[in-house]
Amino acid sequence: MTTGRVAVVTGAGSGLGRHIARALLEAGYRVALAGRRLRALQETAAEAGPAGASALPVPTDVGVPESVAALFDAVRSEWGRLDLLVNNAGVFGPAASVDEISHDDWQRAVATNLTGALLCAQQAVRMMKAQSPRGGRIINNGSISAHVPRPNSVAYTATKHAMTGLTKSISLDGRAYDIACGQIDIGNAATEMTAGIARGAVQADGSVLPEPTFDAEHVARAVLYMAGLPLEANVQFMTITATKMPFIGRG
Repeated sequence: MTTGRVAVVTGAGSGLGRHIARALLEAGYRVALAGRRLRALQETAAEAGPAGASALPVPTDVGVPESVAALFDAVRSEWGRLDLLVNNAGVFGPAASVDEISHDDWQRAVATNLTGALLCAQQAVRMMKAQSPRGGRIINNGSISAHVPRPNSVAYTATKHAMTGLTKSISLDGRAYDIACGQIDIGNAATEMTAGIARGAVQADGSVLPEPTFDAEHVARAVLYMAGLPLEANVQFMTITATKMPFIGRG
């Protein structure tokens, strides 16, 4: 049982973020819950039962530098340190091919999926370098779209490929300061965001087929494993998918 460590989870008001945050709380972490909607963050804390008393809901827009700075200021003020950042916030954006996506939709996806992860990592690394004992861990949610795209997903896919580069850069830049960074690439965990996939998803050949999903609690347990390692060890990349989803061989 991990006790007393401090974590920040973005996108904690729903989906995978809620599962991950709840698992960390139940494992004894003190967790800052970051997301746009305060009520949803409070619901995440409530779902953790008594462990939810160790949650700090902080309404946050990860794409806005001032909002991200306020999040980490709140963590510093409340607990004085940071051991773990889970960069989970993300949006699919509207389905559109490369010639159809609007500039605004592209910018929205980049702001949340990529810039948001960078802004949070910047604040986390600054805290982890300055605190005593120094160091900590960052876990980025990459998605299997960091490996291969779905049709009409150019913005989401591009940002998730970029997340892999961000993960590697954080790993390298943080090495001298005992900061570890890894990435979890998830395929078809059952959440509100993936409900449509179970009903039918567009395949590379244009057909629409339902795809298998798996319980999102397995993702939360995987993140707990990554987070629980000593800082001398790191899961650099982990891929977890529904066993029968069309990922290997996609296209």
